[in-house]
Amino acid sequence: MTQPVSPPRDSTDKIPSAGQPPVWRGMVARADLRTLSLLGVLAALIVVGGITKPDEFLDTRNLQLVLTQGSVIGVVTVGMTFVIMSGGIDLSVGAIVALASVWATTVATQEYGFAGILFTAVLVGVGCGLVNGLLIAYGGMVPFIATLAMLASARGLALQITDGATQIVTIDSVLDLGERDAYVLGIPPLVMVFAVVTIIGWLILNRTTFGRRTVAVGGNAEAARLAGIDVRRQRLYLYLLSGLCCGIAAFLLIILSGSGQNTNGNLYELDAIAAAIIGGTLLSGGRGTIVGSVLGVLIFTTITNIFALNNLQSDVQQIAKGAIIVAAVLVQRRTASTT
Repeated sequence: MTQPVSPPRDSTDKIPSAGQPPVWRGMVARADLRTLSLLGVLAALIVVGGITKPDEFLDTRNLQLVLTQGSVIGVVTVGMTFVIMSGGIDLSVGAIVALASVWATTVATQEYGFAGILFTAVLVGVGCGLVNGLLIAYGGMVPFIATLAMLASARGLALQITDGATQIVTIDSVLDLGERDAYVLGIPPLVMVFAVVTIIGWLILNRTTFGRRTVAVGGNAEAARLAGIDVRRQRLYLYLLSGLCCGIAAFLLIILSGSGQNTNGNLYELDAIAAAIIGGTLLSGGRGTIVGSVLGVLIFTTITNIFALNNLQSDVQQIAKGAIIVAAVLVQRRTASTT
């Protein structure tokens, strides 16, 4: 008589014992704890701003300014979060924003009005994302090198287009979006666009197979490939998404500044990466949240605003941001070691 075959030893490790909560509940609890921690940090910053400069910081116009300034980098951060979750990186987002903003504000482009500026900004962003995706997914280039090359190329092309000059926007329908008359219930249009991008990003990440594939590729690319996921195509789509977010951010920046400059988007790549890391996105990939990244953006923007109101120098701001990034990474390492 044949003996019954016992299951592999490691298979029992994946079955929770009676009374033991499923693994996903622990993950959700940790995510909620990170979100609550970030909300606590943001609340503490608001208290600090209210104490140091109560009349200026808590003024409605200043709060609107904080949200508006955070909207541009926030849109970039949503795309960056997807890229980092897949195990990649995009150092070219700031340069792409600059290139898209100057290309969309040339005299020839402005002849086509509002639609021409918006279409050009988005098209340039997606085009740059396409180049990044092809080089990384199908060209086999390391994301760091490919996007670093795009950073240099896009900055150089933006400088060549503008010849170092500022390109002024003359389309009233674009400029009017930055005026207070365009606010809806006190909310600037840029903030509403940021909110829409955030909601769409959250839905894609948490409610679609695209989001699940992104997490799978970042967690273990080889396992994802064996599971039937086209890893190369997924990575291409992710860099296209990052480029799209850069194009949208470029259009928002055009509205905010009323111009296109080759210096636009300076250090956006560092701010976006830092905000994503603070929000709980692992640099190694496989984990991250859109909500956390957005809170990271708001924390950085609030810090910058508080420092500006208190007339603190920019070098102090950078030191504070650096300390926050280091603390966030150390917390991530400690959390990863206990899971």
